Amino acid sequence: MTEKIAVSLWRGRAQDRYQLYEVQLRENQTVLDVVTFVQRHLDATLAYRFACRVGMCGSCAMTVNGRPRWTCRTHVAKVIDRGRLKIGPLENLPVIKDLATDMAPFFEKWQQAKGAFAPSRTRSDPIERIPPGGAARMAADAAIECINCGICYAACDTVRWNADYLGPAALNRAWSLVNDQRDAGNPARLAAVAASGGCHACHSHQSCQEHCPQALNPTASIAGLKRRTTLAYLRGELKA
Repeated sequence: MTEKIAVSLWRGRAQDRYQLYEVQLRENQTVLDVVTFVQRHLDATLAYRFACRVGMCGSCAMTVNGRPRWTCRTHVAKVIDRGRLKIGPLENLPVIKDLATDMAPFFEKWQQAKGAFAPSRTRSDPIERIPPGGAARMAADAAIECINCGICYAACDTVRWNADYLGPAALNRAWSLVNDQRDAGNPARLAAVAASGGCHACHSHQSCQEHCPQALNPTASIAGLKRRTTLAYLRGELKA
């Protein structure tokens, strides 16, 4: 007999329900394969989001058996629980429909944290050389591989409790720019991340570090921002 998986998928919006489907278990099957099978063969109305399927874009992130994951890189064999899978949308984000969430709040907070590079030179100026072994460059390197998939945001307890909290990804991005010697936006950026809902709201639970598919440590970046903003305050660069 072919082994089957009992797959519970979230259907509807925030106040709706899980619906059960039966899917054949296959070798090397990913959770995204399961969701795609349901949409193509069992229920064409299922809404979900994906793009690259190879762990590069992060758009297929969902909650799988209670944990936020990239579904394209999550093999069923590693997460199945007694023949069952429970797949829902990312937490801490509004649900558009079924497994697709609205990422607008996530990116709005990224903007609030001044996550855009502010150039200190024009294109007519010579390119500034940054030594790869410098302390600032190494600090920026440690945070730069974030692809904004939203996994850390969905896993963050502080985001769940505090609607104003900027979140791990936005603050991680701010830390990488704080350490970019070419950037001229630090006065406004430090003021933004030091404000209510900024880096000092983090409780250092490290859920972001535990769940990050890129093995980044946003908690360390946030700790760096706490030190840097405190120093800026002591120097009179920030107002209380």
